[in-house]
Amino acid sequence: MATNVTTAGVAPGIVPQGDTVEARAYSKVTWRLLPFLFACYVFAYLDRVNVGFAKLQMLSDLKFSETVYGLGAGIFFIGYFLFEVPSNLIMYRVGARVWIGRIMITWGILAGLMMIVRTPTSFYILRFLLGAAEAGFIPGILLYLTYWYPAQRRGRVMAFFLTGIPISGVVGGPLSGWIMQTFHGVNGWAGWQWLFLLEALPAFLAGVVALFYLTDDIHHAKWLSEEERRVLQNGKKEHHSMKDAFSEPKVWLLAVTYAFFLMGLYGVSFWLPSLIKASGVKDALNVGLLTAIPYGAGTIAMIWVSHRSDDKRERRWHLSTPGILGALGLALSTAFSHNTALSMLFLTIGAAGVCTTVSQFWNLPGAFLGGAAAAAGIAFVNSVGNISGFVAPYMVGWIKDATGSASPALWVIAASMTVASLLVFRVPAQLVNK
Repeated sequence: MATNVTTAGVAPGIVPQGDTVEARAYSKVTWRLLPFLFACYVFAYLDRVNVGFAKLQMLSDLKFSETVYGLGAGIFFIGYFLFEVPSNLIMYRVGARVWIGRIMITWGILAGLMMIVRTPTSFYILRFLLGAAEAGFIPGILLYLTYWYPAQRRGRVMAFFLTGIPISGVVGGPLSGWIMQTFHGVNGWAGWQWLFLLEALPAFLAGVVALFYLTDDIHHAKWLSEEERRVLQNGKKEHHSMKDAFSEPKVWLLAVTYAFFLMGLYGVSFWLPSLIKASGVKDALNVGLLTAIPYGAGTIAMIWVSHRSDDKRERRWHLSTPGILGALGLALSTAFSHNTALSMLFLTIGAAGVCTTVSQFWNLPGAFLGGAAAAAGIAFVNSVGNISGFVAPYMVGWIKDATGSASPALWVIAASMTVASLLVFRVPAQLVNK
């Protein structure tokens, strides 16, 4: 197998260049899969968190409190938690093409139905069902990527895919603000109703495309030559049983660590528009435009750190350092919560650190799990970690109602990020530095 292949492509360093069979094979895989999966993740994450933009109008329209919003935003993750491991195990059995397509179609339908919310109960039910429908998508894709790429290639690949998180903010912020301002009152519907409807359509359509476009694994990839399939298959060596995932203490450690990291991600994702508005920005479109800044910084940070992590073959410091910086940024933003410029500066630092931890984290479990253990282990880590998706938005809403400020909640989130950054070093370097 060829070595020292230089890289460039979909994102710098992802597509191998050269005339070797290995380079051609990985280039085909990357161009075939990553752009489509990246777009799907942007649609998924946008539908998950666009309720944060809808909040700017729907709370006053429906007379919801901050606590009701926080609970509704977070209850998504109860459905997500309950169905995530079963979903990934089903995908392992039936194949990625059918299962990922099914996930996207059902969540697209439910995301659109969010426009009919009228009461707290209907809000809670639809958010729960949306979480159940989307359960398995992220761990499913993360598992799917392990089918195609060996551990030493996954850092940049995972980072490129997971930049869908900040890119959904870069694109979704201005788009959401524009939809809410432009379509408000059209056909008698509020701007937030149009937001849910229009942003659900891409997910539904992408799900239909996935049924015909995706390939389950290397063996079924007819778009590769026999020699290319053999080279890719020879690069795969991880084969573990499902019980290995749950009997491995490091999997449980990573699940707890990820939960602490995700406190930061979901604190930012569901409350960033409100924090910007509280700093003195009132117009929905301007709020949307400003949210693109932290997420743009997050995109750049994720890609740069992932390249450096792969080049150095060092995973722990490249995860811990962004975690500490993210914690500092969020904590310092509370000191300038009514100053738009300074608040944006520290929220940008915080968001860049938070986003980077997500992409870097997934280098760890994939380094020592494979086969059925990867299917169960990745889903388990992600499902336990996403409990923070319930805790963080509900906590922020409750604290904001109780104190009139989100600052104490941001301090809790910053502390959580710091704890996670320290727990990373409980994972042996020789196990993950690949």
